[in-house]
Order: sequence, then C-alpha cells, then structure tokens
Amino acid sequence: MRKRAFAVFRSSLGAATLLALFAADATASTYCPRPLHRATRLIVITVPDMNSVKATMHTFERETPADATWRRAGPPEPAVVGSAGIGWAKTFSHLGKKGEPIKTEGDKRTPAGVFRLSGPFGMEQRPLRNFVKLAPGRSLCVRDPRSAYYGQVMDRSRLRTLRGAEDMTQNATLRRGIFVDYPSLPAARAGSCIFLHVWESDATGTEGRVAVAEDRVNVLQDWIGQGFSTIAIITEDTAKRFKHCLPINAKSNTYDQPASAPMRNPNRVTPQQQATLKQ
Repeated sequence: MRKRAFAVFRSSLGAATLLALFAADATASTYCPRPLHRATRLIVITVPDMNSVKATMHTFERETPADATWRRAGPPEPAVVGSAGIGWAKTFSHLGKKGEPIKTEGDKRTPAGVFRLSGPFGMEQRPLRNFVKLAPGRSLCVRDPRSAYYGQVMDRSRLRTLRGAEDMTQNATLRRGIFVDYPSLPAARAGSCIFLHVWESDATGTEGRVAVAEDRVNVLQDWIGQGFSTIAIITEDTAKRFKHCLPINAKSNTYDQPASAPMRNPNRVTPQQQATLKQ
C-alpha cells in the first residue's frame, strides 16, 4: 500500500513539475523587458545593421500599460547613433548572436536594448516635470568605471576627483536632452552617460548616444512627460528577438495614424528627408 501511495505521489510530483516547467516556458516566451511594463510612451530607434550611424526614430503611445495596442504618435523620423554604430548592452547580451558587438566604455557605440527614459534636461530652464537644468562647470557625468558614481550626473562638489568626468555644459549637443536610465555596470565597463540629445547633423555619429534634430528633442521632452516613457534601440532585424514586445515591423514603417506629437516644421525638412519619411 505504501509503495502504491509513493508511486502515486511520485507520479503527481512529476506531473506538477512538468506543469511548472511548461508554465515557466510560457512565461519566458511572453516576457518583455521591465521598462515596457509601465510604459505608455515608447521611442524605437532602428538601424539597418550594428555598424550603421544613420537611424530611424519611431514614436508610439497607448492609453494605459494594460492596453496591448500601441499606436504611432508620429511618422518615422531620421536620427543618428554612435559613430561606431550600436552594441548590445550587457543586460541584453543574451540576445546577441556570434559576432555582434557588446557595448563597452569608450567604444563609440550606442547600447542596444530597452531602457527607461528618466526625464528631460538642458542648459536653459523649461517648465517640465523632473527637468534638470545643467549648471556650467558643475553638472558632470562620470565616465570613470573606478568611480562609485560611474554613469551618474553629479554636482562637482560631490566628486573627490574630476578624472573621467564630463562637463555636460561644454558639449553643445547636450543643450537639450533626455536621460536614458542605462545600467552602466562599472565592473563590466559597460558604458556610461547615455542620453537622447541634439545631433550635429543627420549624418554625424555621436559618442555612443542617440541624437535627433533640436526641434524634435524639444517636442520629445514635452511628450515623455505625459506618461511613463521607454526607449528601444535595435537593428531592423532584431525586433523579433524581443518576442513581439515591440510594435515595429522593419518591412512596414508607414505612418497611418494621426500625429499627437507635433510635426516637424516643413521649412526645416530637406527634400531628401521628406522622401525618407514617406518610405
């Protein structure tokens, strides 16, 4: 009797374990990066390949995080990434394939992955939620992996040494921008001081950040304040690696929704850019 009871128990345990494994597999197959869970505003930056500098920016929105349907907030627009292209952030390196670069400090690559946008900043004060006004000679972003403040924007008075500290007000492209909540991971030298900011031109790469035209940065600063906001940085063929978490189809970037984000000033769009946006 005991043997039979034990056999039943073992059989039940095996079934329970199997069900648990199936449940875990189902959860894994539908898992989306945490920054997407609460997001109601989403910026997707796509590049043709991991060595490309020229990129396309897509903006999406939804009413609530429970809404599975993302709607385009405007047409695709030109953007640029790092002067060496992009590389998988350490926290997303499991999605990388053999030969695809991993982001490291100083490699001039923009980190690929999905990250929260934590707020706007600039050299001139704006009446926006969580806005950070940069102070000349005081607003420093720490790029030294040996520092306890690696990847953080600190007041100069809190730093014992200025080694590897970037004075943000000395970089004209940072006159307007948005902080990317990027896990810099000092032990891995995973990269630091990642922002969305003003570009030098539509063909000039950055130090490892995302950049768009200044008028669009201004609009995006307002737009992200309307909800929890996230940015995804990917190549056109890697969206599928996110298990359909991202509302982007590389083969169909057409815009067919009313714009809630103000359109670009047509006088500032070149014929070449107009042709790109219509593709």
